[in-house]
Amino acid sequence: MGMSDRGKVAPAGGAPRGERVADFLDSRLGIYKAGHLVRKVFPDHWSFMIGEVALYSFVVLILTGVYLTLFFEPSMAHTVYQGSYTKLNGISMTEAYASTLKISFDVRGGLFIRQLHHWSALVMSAAVTVHTLRHFFTGSFRKPRELNWMIGFILLILVIGEGFFGYSLPDDLLSGTGLRIANGIVLAIPVVGTYLSTLLFGGEFPGEEVAQRLYSVHILLIPGIMAALVTVHLILVFYHKHTQFRGPGRTEKNVVGQPMMPVYMAKAGGFFFLVAGVLSVLAAVAQINPVWTYGPYRADMISQGSQPDWYMGFLEGALRAFPAWEFVLPGGYTVNLGVLIPAVVLPTIMALVLGLWPFLEAWVTNDKEEHHLLDRPRDQATRTAFGCAFIALYLILFLGGANDLLAERFHLSMNAITWTVRIGIFAIPVVTYIVTKRICVGLQLRDRDKLLHGRETGRVKRLPHGEFVEIHERLDRKREYTLLSRGDFQHHPPSTAEPDGAATPELRRAKLRYWLRRWLQGGQVPIPTLEELQKAWEHQAEAPAEIRQDAEQRRMPEETPN
Repeated sequence: MGMSDRGKVAPAGGAPRGERVADFLDSRLGIYKAGHLVRKVFPDHWSFMIGEVALYSFVVLILTGVYLTLFFEPSMAHTVYQGSYTKLNGISMTEAYASTLKISFDVRGGLFIRQLHHWSALVMSAAVTVHTLRHFFTGSFRKPRELNWMIGFILLILVIGEGFFGYSLPDDLLSGTGLRIANGIVLAIPVVGTYLSTLLFGGEFPGEEVAQRLYSVHILLIPGIMAALVTVHLILVFYHKHTQFRGPGRTEKNVVGQPMMPVYMAKAGGFFFLVAGVLSVLAAVAQINPVWTYGPYRADMISQGSQPDWYMGFLEGALRAFPAWEFVLPGGYTVNLGVLIPAVVLPTIMALVLGLWPFLEAWVTNDKEEHHLLDRPRDQATRTAFGCAFIALYLILFLGGANDLLAERFHLSMNAITWTVRIGIFAIPVVTYIVTKRICVGLQLRDRDKLLHGRETGRVKRLPHGEFVEIHERLDRKREYTLLSRGDFQHHPPSTAEPDGAATPELRRAKLRYWLRRWLQGGQVPIPTLEELQKAWEHQAEAPAEIRQDAEQRRMPEETPN
């Protein structure tokens, strides 16, 4: 054997070891067939990163939650505290609260992990909310993504519930007050309320088993369901392909962007560490939920100015704004409308409208086409206005939940604030709807004007005969394509009768759908026709040579490809 062959070992079967490992995995996992997934294309837009913030916050929640389970004691058994926080020494409290204090003061890194867990929960709730609104305003919920919208909406409800259960576990005075309110809401549900309360608390409030039951739901049931739904959600994103905004080269049948490997995965990996880093900084420098300042929960006490986490604020506001109405049925059964309507009926209606919107819109528009291109919010004025009115209702209820703090900090009458909220619940969403729709229509008019007359440059020229004119530049081709690619809706009233004169059996339903379609899609500014565009371009061609030359010189760098 020559020196050049020394040290070489021929692989068994003549194939390199890496190839043999790949063949081994392919024979069991089919990795060769899944090769096209790594070339899956994802479009680039900042709004698509909101969903990633929610996903990465969920990962941080899982990691920090595993750490906290090692030290938290989900027990309602009472003990006398003797620990590092001397101000509470000798105070009777539950094991749940005592273990929370131990995590905060005696476990190395415990307070940091607690705050990281709480901040991650808040950020995830906010990210899922904004992510849902992004899908709503851009119309990405349309066919074939209705089921994925429902999955995302269920995730939103689960995130809110998971957050509430999580901050209720320490059994401090603030979280105990929240559980007391939750118990009152459950009891207000007719017929089944008392049974649900017993199931949740194991008897009369506060019961002896609520911590164990909430703990099981918080660390096992809801996270497991969320993990399964997130997996299905991502699989459907892959299956349906990613949505994208309108633009040159983007159609309903393709996706313009970067492949998953290596570009997207490298960016996603970096973004995960960025999100985790920001959350860690918040946990380190911004104190949140200092349970030691509230003290243990007692049924005869409540902390002044107590407020829930932001995602439950609207429910608190609805309860405070609604009058204390109730009536007694024969037999002595009391129906508490002051709790039932604001805390059960109103949230249920809001959830049904938001969750079923894709199906309602599809029924109204009779749209059976697949949609992979997104709408600009201004191009769907009614939908955008309705969504903003929905947000306005949420915000006025949220402010109503802080009526005592607003009265104290700004030296106002709490009664006046409460009545302002009561009136605002009906008035502010209507005003928001009208103003938002007018803004959207105004933006459509501006887009139409830009297409026909060009972009105002702010430069004024004096012509040889002394006239002063402002120079307008024609939009670049990409911008023109984007503005011209939105839909133009046509509405035709339903036929009122058959040829033989008999009334159409489903005329009433057809009329309802027609009027709803006119409400949803009517009032749109029509896009310019080809004749109007040609006339506008001819007019620009007839402009003085000095103006055309100046405009062309300034447009050339914009049209030069990179």
